[in-house]
Amino acid sequence: MCKSLINKLNDTVHIYSCNIAIMEIYGVKGRYDSAIIFGKENLLIANKNKKTSQIIRAYVNLSFAYTELGKYKEAVENGLMALKLSEEYGDTLRIALRYANISRLYMDIKQFDKAIYYGEKGIASGEKYNDIKGLIMSLNNTGVAYAELGNKIKPLECYKKQYKIAIQSKKADFVIQSLINILHENFKYGYYDEYDKYFLLLKENFNKNNQLLSKAAIANFYVCEANYYLVGNNPTKALVSLNTGMVVAEQDSNIDGKVLMYQTYAKCFYSLKNVREAEYYSNMADSIQHAIFSEELTQYSLNLETKYETQKKENEILKQEQQIKKRNTWLTILAIILTASLLLFYFFSKYQKNKNLLLENEKKNQQQKIIALEKEKQLQATESILKGQEDERSRIAKDLHDGLGGLLSGVKYSLNNMKENVILSSENATSFERTVDMLDSGIQELRRVAHNMMPENLIKFGLDTALKDYCTSISNTGKLNINYSSFGMNNFNTETNVSITVYRVIQELINNTMKHAEATQSIVQIANENNVLHITVEDNGKGFDAENITNFKGAGWTNIQNRITYLKGKINVDSNEKNGTSVIIEIPLV
Repeated sequence: MCKSLINKLNDTVHIYSCNIAIMEIYGVKGRYDSAIIFGKENLLIANKNKKTSQIIRAYVNLSFAYTELGKYKEAVENGLMALKLSEEYGDTLRIALRYANISRLYMDIKQFDKAIYYGEKGIASGEKYNDIKGLIMSLNNTGVAYAELGNKIKPLECYKKQYKIAIQSKKADFVIQSLINILHENFKYGYYDEYDKYFLLLKENFNKNNQLLSKAAIANFYVCEANYYLVGNNPTKALVSLNTGMVVAEQDSNIDGKVLMYQTYAKCFYSLKNVREAEYYSNMADSIQHAIFSEELTQYSLNLETKYETQKKENEILKQEQQIKKRNTWLTILAIILTASLLLFYFFSKYQKNKNLLLENEKKNQQQKIIALEKEKQLQATESILKGQEDERSRIAKDLHDGLGGLLSGVKYSLNNMKENVILSSENATSFERTVDMLDSGIQELRRVAHNMMPENLIKFGLDTALKDYCTSISNTGKLNINYSSFGMNNFNTETNVSITVYRVIQELINNTMKHAEATQSIVQIANENNVLHITVEDNGKGFDAENITNFKGAGWTNIQNRITYLKGKINVDSNEKNGTSVIIEIPLV
């Protein structure tokens, strides 16, 4: 209606602004082909009015519309015209942004050298004319282009500079994007030393400004969070982050985000030694990328066909019938050659891909065999060590109880007999009684040590009774009050070495609690359910940073992990400072 009224009034002043509004409406609806019609009309109007600023804007709008249609050649041509006129007109306010847009277009058509050339020009212009937005976007595009070419140094230089400027300008979305770029680059090349620092900065800014971010940026945050947990050797938490991010990526129909998600899923499952799931997500990522490539190839073919038809019509107007026939013959030959070349390229690419896939699968199978052999070797070594430890404990306990214990008991008996046959003064009698009491205490302590090294009730009455007695004995000392409970242990019957290993694990956990946690209360629960032994040990102590548990230098935690690995079990530790510790263990019994 606005356009009709302007045409009726012959209002040449406002027709340009009206066309821009119409282009924006068509852009929202995704009808960029219609937007281009009004963009071309605006270019004619601007040239007629001889207004350089209008001409530049018309070229910029056309470049954007062509980009959305995937016609990158036309998009680049219009973008370069806008840039050329901006330089001639002295439009220093937006010239850095123009360079950034051209850099982005060249990245879309995979001409990364040109993307870097215009990106660096944008950086220089942004710094010279203090165009913060153009400078940040140029740094971002230049870093991405360098990364695509495999440069390991330049991308991080660009991203860190981008982050510094974004912080100074207080632009939250650019701060978060620059941190995401830095984290992706560090993770890609294994630069883990700075990963924690930059992720914590990202998390802080994300929590403050996530409502301002695009869904693509939010999905990228969760990929970075998953990588953070992978760096910390916690793939289980990484999967939780990915699940959250995937919901956001699917809401946004973010294809690139999904590819990155699937690739990160694959890394998580490889870390968990779940090769089947890892291969599934890796194939999902490859499938999407292949689909994108196929779509681009189809679009390219359609563009060729369109150009061919346009050229044919022009030739029909400009040339005689004989010249048209001759040109069509050559075009047919060219089309056949091009088709044959595409077919040859397709089959060769398919052959190469299948060959590479076979080699990759063979390599993975070999790696899996090596990993399996190493794991089996480690388990055998662990079994030998644990068996040797228990045998030695049993031998020492027996020697203490039967040898030294019997000897001390004999000494006590002899002293008691001596007392009956010797007349002692009151002072010597008191000293004698004290000596006998000390000897008796030594015998009790010896029996306690021997019992801890190899408790007889574990062999005689089983794991449940032994653990209950152990917890009761600790509670009786007053050092730590332990609440012990068991479920389904009445018919518990397994190999003795399993019972001994479980007993040692719980014993070591309780020892750690008494030594380090400063706890007053502890809970020990053990349950036998569906051929799986569930163990929970909790305390109300001061806790510790569970993320750094792998850095503990003491032998206690190493012994616990080795025993759990030997039993093919799983262990999960949940602890933080001032909130106590919870250790959950699952051990399969078949």
